[in-house]
Amino acid sequence: MTLAALSETTGISVSTLSRLESGLRKPSLELLLPIAQAHQVPLDELVGAPRVGDPRVRGKPIVRHGRTHWPLTRQPGGLQAFKVLEPSRKEEPDPRTHEGYEWLYVLSGRLRLVLGNHDVVLSAGEAAEFDTRVPHWFGSTGEGPAEFLSLFGPQGERMHVRARPTQG
Repeated sequence: MTLAALSETTGISVSTLSRLESGLRKPSLELLLPIAQAHQVPLDELVGAPRVGDPRVRGKPIVRHGRTHWPLTRQPGGLQAFKVLEPSRKEEPDPRTHEGYEWLYVLSGRLRLVLGNHDVVLSAGEAAEFDTRVPHWFGSTGEGPAEFLSLFGPQGERMHVRARPTQG
């Protein structure tokens, strides 16, 4: 929509609309209401007001490499949180690295964490935090499933790269 067309629809002068668009004038409610009506959008959407309503996050489960993740954050990027279910299985640790920082909290079961030279088992109620540039792996102890929370920093979503070359 051109400024002239918007001016005709709203009754606001082209010069005022131009100053609003360039940021030289702050919008008032009496200017915003007709602009929202002309664009057929709610005023909240026009001014970017935060959503009001049900605050519950209802992410669909994601299954990756046999592990089920439930997203606990809505916004992409930044700090991400997941509830994770690790099934009971025997796996050989394959430590990897990536940018970021991770925090794990075990809700139930036991979770094996290999971090650098450390090989530990976390039980329900225990937490671990680490720089993800240190070679790491976490998974099942083989004794049963583990349920845990995973939080990781802004670059934690980057693709894993091998910490050591594979034998070829």
